Amino acid sequence: HPHEVRKQIGYMPDFFGVYDQLKTEEYLDFYGASYGLDAAQRAVLIPKLLELVNLSSKRNDYVDLLSRGMKQRLCLARALIHDPKVLILDEPASGLDPRARVEMREILRELKAMGKTILISSHILPELAEMCDTLGVIDSGELIAHGSVQSIQEKLQSEKVISVKLTGDYIEAIRFFENDPLVSQITEIQDKGILQFLYKGTEHDQLDLLRKAMSAGLPILAFSEEETDLEDVFMEITKGAEAL
Repeated sequence: HPHEVRKQIGYMPDFFGVYDQLKTEEYLDFYGASYGLDAAQRAVLIPKLLELVNLSSKRNDYVDLLSRGMKQRLCLARALIHDPKVLILDEPASGLDPRARVEMREILRELKAMGKTILISSHILPELAEMCDTLGVIDSGELIAHGSVQSIQEKLQSEKVISVKLTGDYIEAIRFFENDPLVSQITEIQDKGILQFLYKGTEHDQLDLLRKAMSAGLPILAFSEEETDLEDVFMEITKGAEAL
């Protein structure tokens, strides 16, 4: 039933055409009518959609004069006009300035809270890390990884990066950590008073290491595991795929 399926899907492309000489409200009214909504339904729905995407003040502005960010939000409203269950968004933050990206992210969070299922295709990986519950990585047409950022990271990385901030001379600290069999590749960030090293142990092992370091009198201000961002995860995954 392809026609019925399409009624459940809202699609927002990366690049989309807008009609000259149509005002924002008229633009949504046209698409509402195309989806079979009667005039009374459109009169109630369109103001709500404009409010959702923060375009209420632009209802009488011509579409082709809107900024890139406003057009992007208008296209999202267009994708929502028939109240679809699933949204497919292609690069929703493409070409947006920082403020417009924040606004788009907040709108998507609100839609998620409304129970919409949202599929996003994007190369702006930090944006995905902030918005998505689950990610999938496609390389050469194959889905090579699927899950949360944390679960994928745990599968890929047997070693964690630990940062230790010290207040004094850290030669003694280097000697201490070098003696731990789970520690490797110690590096110094001298201008910040930080040591970093790779660690193979569990969280319990980390806690035990910190206790021993404090007992040894090391001047430790902070001891933390560095978070791997989505770009690091992507590079690691695709590197493995290329090796295959």
